[in-house]
Amino acid sequence: MNHEEQYSRCTLLQHYGESAPPEGAPAFPLFQNSNFLYPSHEEFVEAISNTSGHSPYIYSRIGNPTVDLLERKIAKLEGAEACRATAAGIAAITAVLMDAAEPGAHFIAEEFAYGSVRQLCTEVLSKMGVTLTVVDGRRAENVLDAVRPETKLIYLESPSSMVFHLQDIRRIAAYAREKGIRTAIDNTYSTPLFQRPIEMGVDLVVHSCSKYLGGHSDLIGGAICGSREDIDRISRGQIHLWGNIMAPFPAWLVLRGMRTLGVRLRQHQEASLRLASWLEQHPAVESVNHPALPTNPQRELFLSQMSGAGGLFSFVPQVQDEARLVGFVNSLRLFRKGISWGGFESLALLARVAPSWAPGGFWLVRVFVGLEDEEDLQRDLEQALEQIRPS
Repeated sequence: MNHEEQYSRCTLLQHYGESAPPEGAPAFPLFQNSNFLYPSHEEFVEAISNTSGHSPYIYSRIGNPTVDLLERKIAKLEGAEACRATAAGIAAITAVLMDAAEPGAHFIAEEFAYGSVRQLCTEVLSKMGVTLTVVDGRRAENVLDAVRPETKLIYLESPSSMVFHLQDIRRIAAYAREKGIRTAIDNTYSTPLFQRPIEMGVDLVVHSCSKYLGGHSDLIGGAICGSREDIDRISRGQIHLWGNIMAPFPAWLVLRGMRTLGVRLRQHQEASLRLASWLEQHPAVESVNHPALPTNPQRELFLSQMSGAGGLFSFVPQVQDEARLVGFVNSLRLFRKGISWGGFESLALLARVAPSWAPGGFWLVRVFVGLEDEEDLQRDLEQALEQIRPS
């Protein structure tokens, strides 16, 4: 048995796939080159016949040693055979959707999956004859009942964006596999440290590396994990030809960020859960959407398929007046306003959502708990919530 098989994922974050760097340097080198050179025509011809993108390398649009290490490390953490790093999270999602698309194909998606999934299907893939059904994924039956003979892909995001509902990954994946339907899931929220969808039967896992994996709000990138057959096919058809591979420097930044992923996630998790529990008791708050709360109606499902939850959650204020809610978020001092979470900084985003199960919609506040002192963050929330305290 390979000695690395006995190590925990946090140890693998530090060492997996890395031989001793030159001159004893602890960090893997950045190969910031576009081209790879060969001393003879024969060696070049042999190298260019390689279609995997891995060594021997030809051109960094297809493969690069720094990107290759990142891919091998993410694949190992996810329990996947292979991984392909992409230029952005949306590039990974697009590649998965395009790979499954064909004239007349039908997709199913959780209604609160990342919004661009629906946009890609309805504005781009619809021109190819692809149709999309979105469902409330809290009940597996809603997903399974939406399956048609022409269904080619079920796209999950558990926990889902904004409302953080869970889907029964094992049950949905097992049904899809029985029917010959591909499954994909966005695992950005959980990372491989808190959720391992491939072990639950999912075919493809996507990540936005811009979030927790990078962790410093200084890069854009994505990743797709799955079987070697699937990743090789997607790489040839959707990554290499479209130029969607991650560049070497962002890959090096993700590798650097992943060194501290375990300790960062522990801090995000502990602080966010305490703040979410405190918000549940606040008179200005109607409800809190946090997967790890003991009061979560999906508590048993959470415990069965996740080993933790990060710093992102949302709450529904009692007050639903837009002007007052804008005043609330603007009065926050430590929680900045921004869309991409997962870094060191705390964020608060006011959004109106209109789910199928709440006609007319409602306002909620999505909170990301960064790495600031937890007591400072609570005091900031407390002073701002005075703006919307019920009379």
